[in-house]
Amino acid sequence: MKFIGITGGVGAGKSAILNYLNNKPKYRVMLADEIAHELMKSGTEVFKTICNTFKNINDSEIGNLVDESGEFNRKNLAKLIFSSEENRKKINDIVHPAVKEYVKEQFALEKERGQIEVLVLEAALLIEENYDAICDELWYIYTSEDNRRKRLKESRGYSDEKIDNIFSSQLPEEEFIQKCKVVIDNNNSLEKTFLQIEKVLRGELNDECFRR
Repeated sequence: MKFIGITGGVGAGKSAILNYLNNKPKYRVMLADEIAHELMKSGTEVFKTICNTFKNINDSEIGNLVDESGEFNRKNLAKLIFSSEENRKKINDIVHPAVKEYVKEQFALEKERGQIEVLVLEAALLIEENYDAICDELWYIYTSEDNRRKRLKESRGYSDEKIDNIFSSQLPEEEFIQKCKVVIDNNNSLEKTFLQIEKVLRGELNDECFRR
């Protein structure tokens, strides 16, 4: 079984690529954000640890972390995360190791079952969290900054200021390209992107996608 890690900047068009791969026979796609969401539900160890870590927080601007249903208030949790670099790091240090442990467990489980041929993980922090240690190869979905900016404005209504803040918080494009074994150019039609993917999966090389 092959394990592929996929990453790319916000607005790079990863969702369409992940859907394409997920529809292939004997492929399974996992999303780190969805895993984190599940691991942060009420009653989980992650939930308890975050609540315990911030049990003494008293900030009227942030509000209650837990809502009436007993789950995290996602809006207030986001306020907490972005309230300071220290708080962001504390939460990341709780959530990210738990996500990685879950991913490793699923990899071992799927390998033992032997029912799929390719396991795919999409994660924004694929490089920062050193997933290259467990993935067979990392893919970077490349889309120019201009195209990403245009997509984010049209599909999500983001302002230039918000987009600038998002872009500045991510690794430089050069580092993605340096660390990832495969680069997929997603600047043109999805048809062209999917053709690149098929060539990569067959082990072929071309000018649009390349192995390092």
